[in-house]
Amino acid sequence: MALIIPEVLSRTQVQRFREALDQADWIDGRATGGHLSSAVKRNIQLPEDHPLALQLGDAVLAELERHPVFMSAALPAKMVPPLFNCYAGGQHYGRHIDGAVRPVAGQSHRVRTDLSSTLFLSDPEEYDGGELVLEELGGSRPRYKLAAGDLLLYPSTSLHWVEPVTRGARIASFFWTQSIVRDNEQRAMLFALDNTIQQLRRDVPEHSAIVELTAHYHNLLRLWADV
Repeated sequence: MALIIPEVLSRTQVQRFREALDQADWIDGRATGGHLSSAVKRNIQLPEDHPLALQLGDAVLAELERHPVFMSAALPAKMVPPLFNCYAGGQHYGRHIDGAVRPVAGQSHRVRTDLSSTLFLSDPEEYDGGELVLEELGGSRPRYKLAAGDLLLYPSTSLHWVEPVTRGARIASFFWTQSIVRDNEQRAMLFALDNTIQQLRRDVPEHSAIVELTAHYHNLLRLWADV
C-alpha cells in the first residue's frame, strides 16, 4: 500500500531546503547503491555524512516525529537518516528493489527496510519526466510526481524506478524505515483501524465504541509488534 502524505514540509521549509541544496557539492549517486542497483542508477546526491545532509535530515525527522499520519502508517522503530538526490539532464534510476538491510553511516546498527519514503522537493512543473513508478501485484504501475513538500510512503518490497528527467531538475529526499510491525498487511490494517478511531473521535466523541476499538487496536499491536 502506497500512501501520499501531503505537506510534510511547508512551502517556507521547502524554499529553505532548496536554497541550501542549490549551494551543495553533489557526488555520483552510485556511491550508495548496491551492486545491481548501481548498474541502473544515474543521479547525483549529497554524501551521507555531508553536514548539510545531516542538518536537513534532522529537520525532516523532526517533522515526521510529530506528523500523526506518518507515525500511524509507518509505526517507526528505526530510520535511516534522510538522504538527498537530484536528477537532471536525462538522469534516471532503472527498475530495482531497495536493499533489505541498510547500514547507518557512522553508527554500528543497521535498519531493516520495511518502508521506503520519497519526500519531493521540486514541484511537478519544474521538470519533465522523473515520475516514481511502483510495480504492484496484478501488474498495475502507478506513477507519482508529487508537489514539493509531499511524501510518498511505500513498502520497500516494491520494484520501482524513476523515469528520465528531460527538463529541469527533480530534487528529493529519500530514506527507509524499520517498523515495529514488519508485515505490510498487518500494518495497513492497523492504520485503517486507527483512522476509524480518529474519525469517530472527531464525529461522535462520546461514542462508546471508541474504547472497544482502541482496545482492539492495542491488542493487535501487542500481538504483532516486534520490539
